[in-house]
Amino acid sequence: MLKQSLQLKLSQKLSPQQIQLMKLIQLPTLAFEQRLKEEMIENPALETGKETDQNNNEEEFLEDYDQYDNEHIEADDINIDEYLSDDETPDYKLQANNYSKDDEDYQAPIIAFDSFHQDLSNQLNTFILSDQDRAIAQFLVGSIDDMGYLRRDTQDIVDDLAFTQGIYTDEKTISRILTVIHQLEPFGVGAKNLQECLLLQLANKTPTEAVILATEILENSFDAFTKKHYDKLLQKYNITKDQLRNSIDEIEKLNPKPGSAYSENTRIVEHIVPDFTIKIIDNELDLSLNGRNAPELHVSKEYQEMLQSYKESNLTSNDQKNAVQFIKQKLDGAKWFIDAIKQRQDTLYYTMHAIMEYQKDYFLTGDETKLKPMILKDIADLISLDISTISRVANSKYVQTPYGTKLIKNFFSEAMINDQGQEVSTIEIKNILEQIISEEDKSKPYPDDKLSELLKEKGYPIARRTIAKYREQLDIPVARMRKRI
Repeated sequence: MLKQSLQLKLSQKLSPQQIQLMKLIQLPTLAFEQRLKEEMIENPALETGKETDQNNNEEEFLEDYDQYDNEHIEADDINIDEYLSDDETPDYKLQANNYSKDDEDYQAPIIAFDSFHQDLSNQLNTFILSDQDRAIAQFLVGSIDDMGYLRRDTQDIVDDLAFTQGIYTDEKTISRILTVIHQLEPFGVGAKNLQECLLLQLANKTPTEAVILATEILENSFDAFTKKHYDKLLQKYNITKDQLRNSIDEIEKLNPKPGSAYSENTRIVEHIVPDFTIKIIDNELDLSLNGRNAPELHVSKEYQEMLQSYKESNLTSNDQKNAVQFIKQKLDGAKWFIDAIKQRQDTLYYTMHAIMEYQKDYFLTGDETKLKPMILKDIADLISLDISTISRVANSKYVQTPYGTKLIKNFFSEAMINDQGQEVSTIEIKNILEQIISEEDKSKPYPDDKLSELLKEKGYPIARRTIAKYREQLDIPVARMRKRI
């Protein structure tokens, strides 16, 4: 027998506007500007610039149309997902209106650079090689990775040449042609490992006493050198500390990744655009949001007029109804986006203002020892927002202060108790730890146990294991690797 019953169920769902707002909040300034440009392209009903008086009544207009729309078109007939579809490309995306058809087409010259491997291939043309040797050399160049290393086994190269190129050779021939590859610039390319790479670079330097000793150390005592067992090196080669220091200086001048020196692999420096600015005016903190995060947006007047014209006409055909739906969706999308931008501005400002007030002593003085322990929940409780929202604001945003541009998330830290029972920020402890290490005697660097003792003397009872964790977070190696002759 079929039974019928009623069941109440509570569930939480995010609206499209909420999802859009969360995505906008987490964007830094440059990414936000790019997102704004994309929205301007996708939605022609959205415009930038100061709003005219005629556009000031856009909300009243949309409200009037909402009433009209409900009378003539069912809500289910308007699918919001439809207007986000990319099935057809609108004409406005394919045309530009910033020049006339009579203007000459201008094409900017393209600057072409040879790739890393192409440059190596061009250098091979300066060597006299047989056709088969040249083909093998080109294959070897193509097998070099972006760091400049040839990490493949010689026998594997022989097999690949036979199967892929139809070239039958042996390991002896490969080794002979590798001597040609090793003469290419930058010196060190084609090496199988770091040791060979450094030796190839030393071979192309003037053979001074320091270079000769450095070569001998790398050839016969590479393991002791990498582990900085300097006492063993001094005893083995019967040399003075000055001689060893000079040879190490020669090695440190070498490039362990010769391929990365090429322009193709040079990383582009990304300019940081601060999202906030904090100034000190009359001993008071003044916070401002970057103007690039607060664009002037409004709904297009032309689209409002088109909708008005359809409102005053009789909707008789499906084409007219489809046109009304399209215009209405674009206008709604523009209004949603403008509201999301305003909410983003408010959220960013209130969050940063709470952080500024919480760390007021630091922002007034610039003294990092005055940074208070602060976690996401502290700020979330102050401004009654969710912790995830605070995290989105702090994660990738920067603030310009009188003491430099800072990443906001770096102001958050855990608390530790000093010997006086006061809570101190882990940032303060890390700064003191970094200062102690920078001032240590590099010939006898402090191990973690000693660092723990020194911090206890300064009033911070930190365990050795915690010292090791902070040191790794600061990207500071262990004592043995910090040792210098």
